[in-house]
Amino acid sequence: MPTATDIIETLKGELRRGTLILAVLGALRSEKYGYTLRTDLAGQGVEIDEGALYPMLRRLEAQGLLVSEWREDARRRKRFYRLSDEGAAALETLAGEWRALNAALNGILKETSQ
Repeated sequence: MPTATDIIETLKGELRRGTLILAVLGALRSEKYGYTLRTDLAGQGVEIDEGALYPMLRRLEAQGLLVSEWREDARRRKRFYRLSDEGAAALETLAGEWRALNAALNGILKETSQ
């Protein structure tokens, strides 16, 4: 039987999953390669390991939300990612959903903490 700590860790992972996608889309409004994206997100307080980031980038590209291009940078080939037009539209829609849900949750959580 899972412990309370196990349950909380599972719930935290579920909560983070969708928010990570929104964070990645938001960060890719300007072009970045994977390592820079990861460090930029970490600098903003959003940690994501490589084992989660790169599969997510490939999936978002397969869904048409990102475009990528291999280029030489600092004498190394790097894959640069950015939002596609569809990705920019998805980001706008998802950000609106996030703001509405966040406002609702803030109200709910405020009520429960009184």
